[in-house]
Amino acid sequence: MTHLPPALVLLGLLAAGITQFDGPRPEEPRSGYSFLTPELQQLQDDDFANPGMLWVEQGAALWDEASGSSGQSCADCHGDAAQSMRGVAARYPAYSDELGRVINLEQQINQCRTAQQGAEALPYESEDLLGLTSFISNQSKGMPISVAVTGPIAESLERGRAFFYERRGQLNLSCANCHEDNVGSHLRAEPISQGQTNGFPIYRALWQTMGSTHRMFAWCNEAVRAESYAAGSQDYVDLELYERWRSQGLTIETPAVRR
Repeated sequence: MTHLPPALVLLGLLAAGITQFDGPRPEEPRSGYSFLTPELQQLQDDDFANPGMLWVEQGAALWDEASGSSGQSCADCHGDAAQSMRGVAARYPAYSDELGRVINLEQQINQCRTAQQGAEALPYESEDLLGLTSFISNQSKGMPISVAVTGPIAESLERGRAFFYERRGQLNLSCANCHEDNVGSHLRAEPISQGQTNGFPIYRALWQTMGSTHRMFAWCNEAVRAESYAAGSQDYVDLELYERWRSQGLTIETPAVRR
């Protein structure tokens, strides 16, 4: 597959005034679920056995817990999450008018905490932020991913695409080399998936805990012997947006279980 240099693609889009994003993506998007063993699929499907549900329950408790100088909880502003948060995770990352850039769901949670509750931002990969993100994402379980691709979000999407196709690290591999060119092949004993992100945050057996999309990106970077970016960096948010765009057609599975 031949790809134009991302910078030329972006310049071409801007010069033409085109804001509608288009590009290669899987004709039949496949969730990482379809690459699991039957035993792990069964674990994910059973809400009583799925270890990720512990984080969903923790997030549900935090939803009702007052925090910060405002003395308010998430529920005080948003009410019943089953209604107010239904579909929210399917739309993120999204452009924030307040911050003037694309942010992901974790950053939106922290934006609410600092701006509305007067509370400190929760650290990335902290149990509380994973819990709230898992709880809110779980409200969209079964809903199709649908991120915006026009307007100010287009440049972020294009940067994410450039990241996806850029070779990096001592192994000189891009995300696409594994998750497009070698889908279904095996890396040691593990099948290579399409790298879809519809189940995040995920409970990963390798980690023995929950992890965010950005933790997974960092793990992949380390696997190709490349320097990782910080969780929450704009580079990873852009990549997360592009991954979500590639995932369109799939439904939210949070909390997913992966190897």
